[in-house]
Amino acid sequence: MEDTILLIEDEKNLLSVIKLNLEMDGYAVTAFDNGETAWQKFRGSQYSLIILDVMLPGMDGFELCRNIRKVDKHTPILFLTARGDAEDRIRGLKLGADDYLPKPFHLEELLLRVKGLLKRSSHAELAHGDDVFSFGGNRINFLSYEILTADGIKHQVSKREIELLRLLIDHKNEVVPRDTILEKVWGYETAPSTRTVDNYIVSFRKYFEEDPKNPKHFHSIRGVGYKFTE
Repeated sequence: MEDTILLIEDEKNLLSVIKLNLEMDGYAVTAFDNGETAWQKFRGSQYSLIILDVMLPGMDGFELCRNIRKVDKHTPILFLTARGDAEDRIRGLKLGADDYLPKPFHLEELLLRVKGLLKRSSHAELAHGDDVFSFGGNRINFLSYEILTADGIKHQVSKREIELLRLLIDHKNEVVPRDTILEKVWGYETAPSTRTVDNYIVSFRKYFEEDPKNPKHFHSIRGVGYKFTE
């Protein structure tokens, strides 16, 4: 199935160049140069990836990203903007963006990032609209922040626990580096120690593992990161 990309960029020449190059790589591209128009057209549609500028007429990219994430928490979003300072990058990531590429950029880098985001998305266990995940007799509801363990006990967990579970499960059988966890779950707003992340993994083992000391699902890879396996 052909990957579909929503592209929102107000520089018309750049919009045309990006659209052409994406289409040459085999993607189907829907393009807009106005944030409000893109938002109206987005609702009710599904895309494989969203490429989003920050400085847009009608509705800026931050507001558009915020609105998209209210109704779609899974489609990858790549911010493409001249506003590449750390504050804007962190703000975009906190709003739910998956990557951030400041202008000026090389088209080859953009295409590689697009390919990488689509690859990670295609490997995700959770499809669009699927907010419940089950494994080993356990059940996780990502909307209600509730988990039901194999022994029939229900727990209410925190938003950060849910976000970390989502990240690890979306990349099952892959080692997720600690830096990726900091970016996606903590957003660099704080700098938790390795021990802090380890404590979350320990909690997951207590919830989900038959024998927490010999885990089958949640693994710590020393010096690298963490991994979920079914």
